[in-house]
Amino acid sequence: MLPARFFNRPADEVARGLLGQTLVRRLPGGRVFRGRVVETEAYFGRDDPGSRARHGRKDYNAPMFDGAGRFFIYNVHKYWMLNVTTKPVSAVLIRAVEPLNFEGNPSGPGRLTLALQIDKSFTALPIRKSTGIWFEEGLPPARIGRSLRIGLREDMEEPMRFFDLESRWVSVHRRSVV
Repeated sequence: MLPARFFNRPADEVARGLLGQTLVRRLPGGRVFRGRVVETEAYFGRDDPGSRARHGRKDYNAPMFDGAGRFFIYNVHKYWMLNVTTKPVSAVLIRAVEPLNFEGNPSGPGRLTLALQIDKSFTALPIRKSTGIWFEEGLPPARIGRSLRIGLREDMEEPMRFFDLESRWVSVHRRSVV
């Protein structure tokens, strides 16, 4: 399992570092799904126009303010979005994984949570095996791409979307800017 200190860094470092790691989801019945993380987005605090924390602490975004190494799950257009909190008041959206031992399409944040049966009940929980979702060490991609984040009207100047340039499971194929 990735150590808690892995998440206690700036969001862009965690977003890049999660590429190639294995997202593990253990269902209540014992079945375990594993997926290789191939796409992430970094979100920062109040100065980030795309961040859920830009308007300060609210009930729905409290996990972002409660420290690194927690799940932060919110809803967009009827789909749950899986995020992990980082330092300081930041989060990383897990946009896509490559299925390693299951069938389905976890390409895109909404499809990912549907395929892995992740919902709001995980929000604010620490990233631990006991929660049923955690990350294990994997192999980083050979080539990492970067672009602006997906679906934002206003974004930061620096690209904060990271993806495995060689994965067919990346949700949106935009030309890398870096």
